[in-house]
Amino acid sequence: PEEKAGQLVLARYPGASIAAEVLEEFHPGGFTLFAADFQDGTPEGIAAELAQLQQDSGIPLLFAVDEEGGTVTRASRDPKLFAQPLPSPQELYAARGMDGLAAKTLDYNKQLLALGINVNLAPVCDVSTDAGDFIYARSFGRDAAATSEFVTAAVGAIRDAGVAAVLKHFPGYGNNADTHTGVAIDKRPYETFEESDFLPFEAGIAAGAPFVLVSHNVAECMDAALPASLSPAVHEVLRETLGFDGIVITDDLAMDAVKRYANGEAAVLAVLAGNDMLITSDYQNDIPAVLAAVADGRITEREIDAHVLRILRYKQAQGWIE
Repeated sequence: PEEKAGQLVLARYPGASIAAEVLEEFHPGGFTLFAADFQDGTPEGIAAELAQLQQDSGIPLLFAVDEEGGTVTRASRDPKLFAQPLPSPQELYAARGMDGLAAKTLDYNKQLLALGINVNLAPVCDVSTDAGDFIYARSFGRDAAATSEFVTAAVGAIRDAGVAAVLKHFPGYGNNADTHTGVAIDKRPYETFEESDFLPFEAGIAAGAPFVLVSHNVAECMDAALPASLSPAVHEVLRETLGFDGIVITDDLAMDAVKRYANGEAAVLAVLAGNDMLITSDYQNDIPAVLAAVADGRITEREIDAHVLRILRYKQAQGWIE
C-alpha cells in the first residue's frame, strides 16, 4: 500500500542530500524540480545525480520541470546549463514562425533529457488574447485555433525529444486570477469552454500528449463547489467528453487556492476526483493521508490500483519496465 500511494505522487525534489532517504521512505512516482534545484549544479553533475536516483529506485522515476519558456523557465534560466533561457512561445513564433518555434522546443527538450528530465510541464494550452490576463504572458497569446496549432507543434517537438508533454491548465485558465495566491472563480458559460478553451486540449490529446494537468480554478459551469483539480465533474468532462485516457495530474497542491483543504484533505479529494498523480510539496503528509483514506475505505483499493496501473503502464510503454 505504501508503494502504491507513493507512486501517485510527484514530490517536490528535496535535494540530493536526502533524495535517497525520501525514495526509501515514501516511494514517490517521481519528483518535480524547480530553479533552486539546478543552481549549484553542472550538466554532468545533475545528470549523474538523477541517474543515481533512477538506479536507486525500484520503479523508474518521473523527473518533471516547468520549462514553458519566457517567464517560466526552471532549468534554462541557469547559464551553466543553457546558453540562454528559452524564449516564450509568443517570442519564438514572432521571431521564427511555427517551424522555428518547434525546432527550438525540440532542442531545449533534448537538453532537458540529457540532464535526466523526462517530463516537461508544458505546453500551456490556455487561450488568452488579453495582455491584462494573469495567464497571458505564459500563453500563446492568440485565439483557440492558433493556440491549437501551437499545442500540436509543441507536443510533437517535446515527444520527438524523448520527453513527455503535459497539457495545462485544464479546463482552461481564461481571464482568471492567479491561483498561486488565492481562489479563482471562473463564471464563464460552458459554451465558452466548448467553443474555445477545450480546443487546444483536444489538439494536444490528438497529438499524443500523455499527461493533462488540471488547474485549481473553480469552473462554476462544471462544479461550483470544488476547484477543478478536486472535482469529479471536471475530470468526467476530461475523460468522457474529451476522451483523454492518459495520466491526469493536479496542479501543485501547495498553492493557496487549495490551502483551505488542510491535513492532506486536498490529496484525498484529488484522488477521489480522478487524478492519477498529485504534484505536492507536502508529500510527508499527503501520502499518509491517502493511505489513511484507503485504510478506512474512503478511497477503495480498486481506485488506487487503477491509478497506479495507468502510471506503471506509461513507464512500461517507455521501455523503462520490462
